[in-house]
Amino acid sequence: MRIGLISAATYQYMDQPMRAGSNHGTAFASTFNGFVEEEVKKHEWIFVRSKKRIEGAEVVKVWDKHPEWADRLAKACRIPEVCDSPEACTEDVDAVILIDDGSGAQSDYAKFSLEKGIPTFCDKPLAMTAKRAREIADLAKKHDTRFMSSSSLRFVPDIVKLRDETLPKIGPVNLAQVVCGNEIVYYGIHALSMAYAVLGGGAISAVNSGREGMNIVRYRFEGDRDVVLLVGDREKMRAGYQISLFGEKGWETVKPNLQDLYWYLLKEFVDYAKGGEEPYPLNQEVELIAALEAGKRSLKEGREVTIAEMLA
Repeated sequence: MRIGLISAATYQYMDQPMRAGSNHGTAFASTFNGFVEEEVKKHEWIFVRSKKRIEGAEVVKVWDKHPEWADRLAKACRIPEVCDSPEACTEDVDAVILIDDGSGAQSDYAKFSLEKGIPTFCDKPLAMTAKRAREIADLAKKHDTRFMSSSSLRFVPDIVKLRDETLPKIGPVNLAQVVCGNEIVYYGIHALSMAYAVLGGGAISAVNSGREGMNIVRYRFEGDRDVVLLVGDREKMRAGYQISLFGEKGWETVKPNLQDLYWYLLKEFVDYAKGGEEPYPLNQEVELIAALEAGKRSLKEGREVTIAEMLA
């Protein structure tokens, strides 16, 4: 499988200064292609060395809006071609991966591959608003293109085990809590994705009883289930990930082991792109974005916000 990697070599979170290198970009590239340590050490940049490889797939093209860093990533990860546009990165490839570059808008590049029918993965978040997330999902459906977007935490072994082994023992689960640090949509997606991975979708409404930088969101789900999301800015709390399930027969708390977390995510996408089953419905990811946006709006407006409002 020949892969094009878009927005992979630099990172700029919202209005913060640009950083050379990229946690996700370098980790994804080295998961497929490995890395040349001598090239990595030539520069002062963020470079995550993946220890685990995916065989049968190779990054053959890379693009970034900062071409000098795209060139350095290409040399470090043996990527044959540095493209001069994101669209060029979707030519003569079997799959495309859009990297989280800090903008929250990496899905804007999806049109180039989706319109060509090329299987595409959009790194988290799919979008910063439910409206935009649904537009991208609709575009994929219109062109009948395999499209996936997800937090990597959906697929780490601890979360899969919680769903497949623990949940049947302690359930039914009517109350759960998920925790992580930083901004509610951009980073809160990791925490809420754990709940979706284990319990499924069906969010109805959100009430945020926290305050600025300290979100305490109660999500009401179908099936008599509530999920509480705690997300605090880095000035308020230490970042990390945790999920607690409180079932009728017992309860369990997990802090997932994040070792090789990108490998599990990328393996799911590669299998799907090669013709495997969809890991989970795309509309569930759109709903998840809507739920996060609803939590943000609830705090701003001081009221319960329905998921349907976000998707209207």
